[in-house]
Amino acid sequence: MANLKVNIYGMEFSNPVMTAAGPGAKDGDLCIEAVKGGAGGLCTKTISVLPADVPRPCMGLTNSGFLNTELWSELPKEQWIKEEYQKAKSAGVPVIVSMGYTADDIEKVAPLVKPYADAVELSTHYVGTDVAPIVNALKAAKSALDCPVFMKMSPHTDIQTIAKAVEEAGADGLVMINSFGPCMAIDVNTGYPIMGSKTGYGWLSGAPIRPLAIRCIYEASQVVNIPIIGVGGVTCGRDVAEMMMAGASAVQVCTEAILRGPGVYGKIAKELNEFLDEHGYSDVNEIKGLAHKKVNDREFRTHTVVPEVDQDKCIKCKKCKASCVYEAIEVGETLEIDKDKCFGCGLCVTRCPKGALTISYK
Repeated sequence: MANLKVNIYGMEFSNPVMTAAGPGAKDGDLCIEAVKGGAGGLCTKTISVLPADVPRPCMGLTNSGFLNTELWSELPKEQWIKEEYQKAKSAGVPVIVSMGYTADDIEKVAPLVKPYADAVELSTHYVGTDVAPIVNALKAAKSALDCPVFMKMSPHTDIQTIAKAVEEAGADGLVMINSFGPCMAIDVNTGYPIMGSKTGYGWLSGAPIRPLAIRCIYEASQVVNIPIIGVGGVTCGRDVAEMMMAGASAVQVCTEAILRGPGVYGKIAKELNEFLDEHGYSDVNEIKGLAHKKVNDREFRTHTVVPEVDQDKCIKCKKCKASCVYEAIEVGETLEIDKDKCFGCGLCVTRCPKGALTISYK
C-alpha cells in the first residue's frame, strides 16, 4: 500500500485526486458526496459577482469528447457564503474556492470567500497572449487574501511565457488546463448544434484533451517553481500518474465525475495505488516530474525498433493486425511481426488490450 498523501502549502490531501471547479462541485451537498466518494480535496464551482445565466442544453457527450457551455455557478454568491461553503468545509478536507473572472469581479468576491478558503483558484478563461488580464486578476486576489492563490490556465500556445509571468506576478500555484475551444457538434438528425449557446459553440473536455494538458503541465513545470495541479481528461489512476510524471503535484477531476458520479474519485485513487504498488513505488510523490528525468536519457531515433511479443498475453484479437498499414503483422497460432516490413511506428503496442506487445521508448 503506497502513501498517497500530498502536501501543498500545508494543506494535506489524503490522496492527490480532488474535484474540479465544475458541475461535480456545484454545491455543498455534492462536495460532501465527492469526499464520501473518495476525493482527497475539494475545489468548488466558480462563483462571480452575479450568478450565471447558463444556456441550455449545456452539456453533451460526443464520440470525440465532452462538450459544455457551462459558465460559473448558477447559485448566487450569497448562497455560497451563507450555506454551501460551510457544507463543503464540513467534509473535513482542504477546500479550494474557485472564483472569477475579471479583476473587478475578484476584488468584490475575494473578501467574501476569505473565511472559507484554504486556498483559492482564479479562473479568467483568457486565451489571448497579453498576460495583463490574468495578472490584474491575480493582484486583486492577492491584495484581499492571505491564503495561497492558484491561477487556472487555459491551454495557451506559449504556456511557458504565460506561466512564468503569472509566477512572477505572485501566483502560489497553477491549475492547468481549462477546457479547450470553442468547439462545435451538430445533431445530424436535425441539423441543429447540440449546445444551447447563441453561437452553438461549446468547450471540449474529457479524455481527448489529456495529451494537451500533459504537454502544458510538462512545459510549465520546466520554468516555474510553484506547484501545479493538473486537470483535463483524468479518467483513471494511470492518468493521475501520467500528470504527476509530467510535473503535477495533484489533479482535479471534472468530466469523469459528471459521467460516472462522485464515487469515481475513490476509484481513481484506488487505481493509482494499485499502479504504484505494481511498479514498486512506496510514495506517490516519487513519480512527480519523472518524465523530466527520463527525457534526457531518451535516444532520438529514426530507425526501426521492432516491438517484442509476449505470446502468453496475446489473446489473438487481431487489433494490431487490423491497424498495421505496413502489413507486418500476421496472427495465426501465434502473433508474428515481419521485421523487414515493420516500420516501428508503435501503434500496435498502444492498441493491444493485454500488453502483449512492448516497444522501447528509451
